[in-house]
Amino acid sequence: MTNLQRKPLELYLHVPFCARKCLYCDFLSFRALASVHEAYTEQLIREIEVQGACCREYQVKTVFIGGGTPSVMEPCLIRDIMQALNRNFDIAADAEITIEVNPGTLLQNKLHIYRAAGINRLSIGLQSADNQELKDLGRIHTFEEFLKSYQCARMAGFTNVNVDLMSSIPGQTLERWKNTLRKVTMLKPEHISAYSLIVEEGTPFWDRYGKREEEETGLKTDDVCFLHPRGGRHTEQAPVPGKRAALYPALPDEETENRIYHFTRTFLAEQGYGRYEISNYAKPGRECLHNTGYWRGVPYLGLGLGSSSCMNGTRFSNERDLDTYLHLDFSEEGGSSALALLRGPVEELTREAQMEEFMFLGLRMTKGISEIDFVSMFGIKIEGIYGPVIERLIADGLLKREGVWISLTEWGMDVSNFVLSEFLI
Repeated sequence: MTNLQRKPLELYLHVPFCARKCLYCDFLSFRALASVHEAYTEQLIREIEVQGACCREYQVKTVFIGGGTPSVMEPCLIRDIMQALNRNFDIAADAEITIEVNPGTLLQNKLHIYRAAGINRLSIGLQSADNQELKDLGRIHTFEEFLKSYQCARMAGFTNVNVDLMSSIPGQTLERWKNTLRKVTMLKPEHISAYSLIVEEGTPFWDRYGKREEEETGLKTDDVCFLHPRGGRHTEQAPVPGKRAALYPALPDEETENRIYHFTRTFLAEQGYGRYEISNYAKPGRECLHNTGYWRGVPYLGLGLGSSSCMNGTRFSNERDLDTYLHLDFSEEGGSSALALLRGPVEELTREAQMEEFMFLGLRMTKGISEIDFVSMFGIKIEGIYGPVIERLIADGLLKREGVWISLTEWGMDVSNFVLSEFLI
């Protein structure tokens, strides 16, 4: 089979280890000894070998190594993982290959090994340029350490760097957020992800803030944000509820959140960063290919503990218990039985579910969705399924139609969760 005949595929590799769990994090991540890192890498490579044999008809367009904090592991382990990927998958010569790194775990020697292994994009988790805010988030690094890591990345030859930022965090003011954006844009990274904090149930922040918000509003986090990029829950002994208000800085009020949101959009545009998705901004031509592929419905395969996949009209997730994962026998019967145990129940996506995903993932992009793509994928015009909903949202000023493209308006972006929920069949 030639490369032109192969179907596109995205790979996500999960490294669940971190130096310390952040207070807001509900991803599947935890601390572990170096010996566990090594055992996990060996098992991940076994999984790569078995999964690769099942994907001969695909060519990998993007690879994303996330976590957790992949950079907490010894760089030789990342190198070994990359070598296994190249042996077992057809990875395109121009594939975008990203690794998430944390300034508190990034050393110069790691960056050179990443580059030599074929990694060509870094995603650095800064979150804030304010050291007090970093401390309140439970981050292990300072802004000064981030600057050193960023400089090392440039010196190592990385020319495609994303910086992750988080707004609406405890104690944050508009001026503090402006200061963070100004400091980061002065460095001229190619990409900036600017997310708003979501207080997730099961995290220390939920015990500090979420419970009180739920009591006051009657809403749970999932009621107001149904899209979540990754799974993972964290349990920890809750602080004494009665002391929450006195001990911790307050979350920004709604007016401050709105001002932060609108300033971000305006300021980053002035600095040459185009907004191509609700929370993502990039210099021209530097959009994250892995993310855009996900929002456009490119099949993706998750490798490693707890990772999720969506391929061939099915959705499945890997085993989440580390001990169970490490004891899967991928050598038995070509690994088929281990794969079945690894994936657990496989959800067959109905045609309606695939339409829903096409709409509420594609509409996260500022370009929106193509009516032609809808017909190509489902064999029916979009008006036959969503005509009345689309016309109503256009009339309300939440959607706009430009040729064959349908996208959110600026106001629609502001209330995107509501708009996207309208496309659930």
